[in-house]
Amino acid sequence: MAESIISLSNYNPVEIYGPNNVYLDKIQDMFPKIKIIARGEFIKVIGADDDRLLFEKYIDSLLMQLDMYGSIKEKDLLDCLEQEKRVEETFKDDEVILYGRNGNIIRARTKNQRMMMKSIEKKDMLFAIGPAGSGKTFTAVALAVKALKNKEIKRIILTRPAVEAGENLGFLPGDLKEKLDPYLRPLYDALNEMIPFQKLQMYLEDGTIEIAPLAFMRGRTLSNAFAILDEAQNATDKQLKMFLTRMGENSKFIINGDITQIDLPKKSSSGLLNAMKILDKVPDIDFVFLNEKDIIRHRLVTQIVKAYEAEDKRIEEISKENNNKL
Repeated sequence: MAESIISLSNYNPVEIYGPNNVYLDKIQDMFPKIKIIARGEFIKVIGADDDRLLFEKYIDSLLMQLDMYGSIKEKDLLDCLEQEKRVEETFKDDEVILYGRNGNIIRARTKNQRMMMKSIEKKDMLFAIGPAGSGKTFTAVALAVKALKNKEIKRIILTRPAVEAGENLGFLPGDLKEKLDPYLRPLYDALNEMIPFQKLQMYLEDGTIEIAPLAFMRGRTLSNAFAILDEAQNATDKQLKMFLTRMGENSKFIINGDITQIDLPKKSSSGLLNAMKILDKVPDIDFVFLNEKDIIRHRLVTQIVKAYEAEDKRIEEISKENNNKL
């Protein structure tokens, strides 16, 4: 039996355990296949991997309930468990994308990620628009790796615009590759989840998988390829048009972007924003819009995204009021 530790730091454990551990006893009854040992702000969980994972998700749901409403009631204990079980039941075999390193199941974990999966099966070009943490990059890379493993394509092209988000690229140490690698790191991270290290290195060396800045795509034709443009909101009109017109025979393109995080200079307009307007009616191009419900990082990421959206809305309303006064 394996074990894991869950930390309740920044929370009062009594809110979860209940007075005299009455909630904790009920939770143990709800999870008979695992052993739960609570010590202050730490919970040790002993049991099979699947059972421990469900329990960890369940605790996350309870903490989210606590964040949203300030307390946990007895009925919430069962409601949160039923919610997590419903989520688990929505994952059908045909929604598994592939098996990654060490046999880990990589699947579309939300409704909109599943829409990405279904869309790219039918269409050759997909725009996935959504906030940070909504799984755009990871899902897109998983779909590309699946296509490579199934021999549907011969190579994967992963690219990003090398835009300096608040940093000066020219002052970074090293040669061009060393300067650009930090911008491309999320793509490497996703691949490392899906392909054994030795095989990934071989793919990178022989060009089966290529990770390069967007500027390196100019003048090429990408045939028999699965190409992903990440952070597309930071591509200019010319750059995005250049990338889209690289598509060759038997290719799939996914363009990912977050229109709330544009790092281009003020004089440059986002090519992604314009493409959304220009290509909206093209029948063979699909658009999937992800939102905060798709965020699968730490629960705080969802709250952060909502807080920034609320602030943006407040500023927009103030601006409208000021304009009306003028």
